[in-house]
Amino acid sequence: MSSKPRIVFFGYSEVGYSCLELLLSRGDNVVALITHEDNPHEKIWFKTPAVAAREKGIPIFTPDSVNTPEWVERIAALQPDLILSVYYRNMISTRVLALPRLGAFNMHGSLLPKYRGRAPINWAVLHGEPRIGMTLHRMVKSADAGAVVDQQGVDIGPRDTAEQAFRKVLPCARQVLERRIDQLLAGTAPETEQDASQATYFGGRKPEDGRIRWTQTSTQIFNLIRAVTDPYPGAFTDVHGARLMVWWADDETPAVRALPVNCGKPGEVLSVSPLVVATGAEALELTRTEWRGTPTRPLQVGDLLPS
Repeated sequence: MSSKPRIVFFGYSEVGYSCLELLLSRGDNVVALITHEDNPHEKIWFKTPAVAAREKGIPIFTPDSVNTPEWVERIAALQPDLILSVYYRNMISTRVLALPRLGAFNMHGSLLPKYRGRAPINWAVLHGEPRIGMTLHRMVKSADAGAVVDQQGVDIGPRDTAEQAFRKVLPCARQVLERRIDQLLAGTAPETEQDASQATYFGGRKPEDGRIRWTQTSTQIFNLIRAVTDPYPGAFTDVHGARLMVWWADDETPAVRALPVNCGKPGEVLSVSPLVVATGAEALELTRTEWRGTPTRPLQVGDLLPS
């Protein structure tokens, strides 16, 4: 039986995979993985920590809630010295967080205290942020509000999709954990309280949140498109009884540059081939689209897409 501190790892996503793989490659004493069943309605485009756990024979559990009396008891029976949470999607109760003698720590996909909550990378891309990051922090009752142990950021470009941004920031999580894991296991990790006055919080995103509001500026609409484009559910507009998915767009094409300023009402179709639509400020060429359902008639110049 290992004398090393016992780690219970809560995790999902490729960030969870990367961090669990690091611990296992170091020979740390991970006694269980608590994760999620893959959602059949979600496009699973990432590695999950279950892959790493199975390779090393680590027990895997997928409870609907870890906060029931039964599961609090089961986790207590694992005798965790340290809990690590990396992209685990459900809240973990203070009863569970209080179990490990070395504490419970979470890896969050933003530069806290900005972008607490769900889908932080998508939200950051949607808001046009030039820099994102990963933060390791102590877990407390409120989501993503605990003291920061370490964080690392990376620059992203104004045309990066959320997936491209994710790929850029993914290594930051492993690097932060690698820097701090020995201190976490020794109980000596530094902690700095967050400045709550600088905190922002965003909730989970639903497919409906991809609806385009044509009254927004071209930049705002483009940021929405790149924040939710494939492999995410996508941006869309409903017209003529069908849904037009917008997977990519551009406000710098020759067709757009040739238009006068304030060339039409927001949502007005200015050209069909190429497909150019007026926005709240200038216009966008919709360069990659897909119909879901069959429109009652083709788009025509002068059609007004609903906002």
